[in-house]
Amino acid sequence: MTRLTPPRPSTRRLRRRPARRGVALVMVIASLTVLTVMLAEFQDDTSASLGSALVERDRLKAEYAARSAVNLSRLLIAAEPTIRKAIAPLFLMTRRAPPQIPVWEFADQVLGAFGDQDGTQAFAALAGVDVSEGKNLGFEGAGFRVSIVDEDSKINVNAAARGDSISKARLAAQLLGLMTGPQHDAMFENRDADGNFSDRQTICSAIIDWADFDQEAFPCDPHSGVATAALAEEPYYELLKPPYARKNAAFDSLEELRLVRGVGDDFWAAFVEPDADDPRSRTLTVWGQGAINVNTANAQTIYAVVCGSAVEGTALCTDPLEAAKFLSALDIVRTFTAGAPLFSSPRGFVNALKGRGMFGTVLAALELQPVVLRSDAEMEKAITTESKVFGVHATGYVRAGTRETRTTVHAVVDFRGAPPPGAPPTAALLDALEALGGRTPPLAGAGATTALPEGATPDAIAAAFQPSPAGYVVHYAIR
Repeated sequence: MTRLTPPRPSTRRLRRRPARRGVALVMVIASLTVLTVMLAEFQDDTSASLGSALVERDRLKAEYAARSAVNLSRLLIAAEPTIRKAIAPLFLMTRRAPPQIPVWEFADQVLGAFGDQDGTQAFAALAGVDVSEGKNLGFEGAGFRVSIVDEDSKINVNAAARGDSISKARLAAQLLGLMTGPQHDAMFENRDADGNFSDRQTICSAIIDWADFDQEAFPCDPHSGVATAALAEEPYYELLKPPYARKNAAFDSLEELRLVRGVGDDFWAAFVEPDADDPRSRTLTVWGQGAINVNTANAQTIYAVVCGSAVEGTALCTDPLEAAKFLSALDIVRTFTAGAPLFSSPRGFVNALKGRGMFGTVLAALELQPVVLRSDAEMEKAITTESKVFGVHATGYVRAGTRETRTTVHAVVDFRGAPPPGAPPTAALLDALEALGGRTPPLAGAGATTALPEGATPDAIAAAFQPSPAGYVVHYAIR
């Protein structure tokens, strides 16, 4: 029987076989690597898109939480006359009208019931009520923090834009009073950020000349009492690198003040905004009715007002120790009153500087001499005890795990001319609308007229022209 044996592979084929082993495994590993990279990239793109969508969603929620805080703040301020009227009987025995109640100082606590859980607890502690029985209160997954600053408690640098000599002289006195004191001498004896020397009067003049509309340099020397010949404004800004022109118009924002000669970081931290995280620490503003509310102004601003109106050589304005005593007296009295207004009228503040009333008693206890003013009447015109312009700083936030999204809204609201809530339209406005006879006034042009829109009524137009109890928004910024 013959046995068949398979043919033996050649030596060359045996040598090639080991070189082909593992090719399939390498191809599989390479495919898995490519798929893993593609999957990781797809997952990263999806996660980034999802994260961006969540952040955008939270940002929008935070923005509307901040907007709600602004509207609630306007409602709170608008309700102040009603609150003041309710406590009027308490002042009958003192025979004086009730002062403006600074309800905005407690805005974060009062409006906390409409925020998140933390705000609700703050409101419950303040009011002593159980908010669990309330309806439609608070946000779900969002909240806000709000701070209201009355801009009338600051020195308004835009007073120079009015153009009259009285406003500019009053502003000059307040600015010089703010910068007074030998403790600040070093700041004005060294070079500023532009490498130039700028003393107190130079910076004061630069601030006023930036905002006024004329081309004449303001001397900024209210104490001289001597008429000064008008000189042309120096071409200071044209010589800078890069050069720019003096505005000769009102400031649009407080940050614009940094363009003025001599206003650097040191000046800003000392006289404009000592604490960047606390808007109440500001001493200057570009909004406001002009007169400074001495009931709500911080100690540094009141010090500037006093020294700006005091006679030359007053120890309070030249001795740092006397200045420290004066600032301490303000803090002591405000601690006793727990935020209640100190002065019922500008006359009360002037009398206090002369050593009368509670504040005057504290000044005497600290061995401070009564302040002699250049003009009592001028001081009374420069101050007030009622604020009309308010800045609302509202921050809305949304918390999701460890991530927090924030949006801040800054609004400035002017309440000058705002009627109390629920007030009917004025008779003059109704008479004017009745005189229109159901038609709008003629438009500008060749006798063009237009009829009222469909559905419009005289009552609707009266409502549109009626001053809002919530004031007028003159500035609105989201960031």
